[in-house]
Amino acid sequence: MDLSEKILELKKEKNAVILAHYYVDEDVQKIADYIGDSFYLSKVATKVDADRIVFCGVEFMGESAKVLNPNKRVFMPDATADCPMAHMATVEEIEKVKAEYEDVAVVCYINSTAELKTYADVCVTSSNAVNIVRKLPNKNIFFIPDRNLGSYVAKQVPEKNIILNSGCCPRHVAIKEDMVIAAKKKYPDAKFAAHPECTEDVLAHADYVGSTSGIIDYVVKTDAKEFIIGTVDGVFAEIQKQAPGKKLYTVKPEQVCVNMKKVTLEKVLDVLENETNEVFVEKDLAEASMKPLEKMLALG
Repeated sequence: MDLSEKILELKKEKNAVILAHYYVDEDVQKIADYIGDSFYLSKVATKVDADRIVFCGVEFMGESAKVLNPNKRVFMPDATADCPMAHMATVEEIEKVKAEYEDVAVVCYINSTAELKTYADVCVTSSNAVNIVRKLPNKNIFFIPDRNLGSYVAKQVPEKNIILNSGCCPRHVAIKEDMVIAAKKKYPDAKFAAHPECTEDVLAHADYVGSTSGIIDYVVKTDAKEFIIGTVDGVFAEIQKQAPGKKLYTVKPEQVCVNMKKVTLEKVLDVLENETNEVFVEKDLAEASMKPLEKMLALG
């Protein structure tokens, strides 16, 4: 019996469900019950009929799944798989902005710690941020922690005053404008699809800007045969599954999330066998961080 077969057998035996983000390796995606971006998986986490959730992603995702499912056991295949951007906002900065602006809503990207979420009015993902910010009654919006997604939202919702934080995704800001120009020159027939966590100068060259799932849909449904992908190359697996004839190129040689890469089949098997790396969120923290997540699900 190979690793995948063992995992599927144990998953059934323990009434577990496996959720996987598009950025994890293809072999992990293949054994998952649900594959998606953070918004899709957040919704799925509230509806799964299982005793255990194995979340193949990074720390904030497992934390959010536990907050949304306090009565289920949640496990992370690798407890050290973290998202640097999740920590790139401070309580001090939030309090400073609140003191400066009387009517301000703190909008927190789901890529953040549970503690940061407790200071937010609503959470968002890259797929619903524009829609949710547009719906808020507040004129002033403090967008944390990602400055690039915040800048993208500001351009889509010019009627709002978007105050930007200084955080960013190290993987997406590593995609530089000169690399994009070189890639477009190398593949002149290719469309360029980019994630809004990329910098503004990179997005200016994009034929499409959208969330992870949005990029996948765009590539699959667009008539073009070649695409340059401006996000983590884990999305290639789902695109090739849905549209095997498409040619896909990265902007630069290494377009991986090193933390997502920590999730392996061996580690998924370990958490199922030995119930290691269980996620716990203190009750008061969970209840406080639940509110902006619930508001996101209601508005998104």
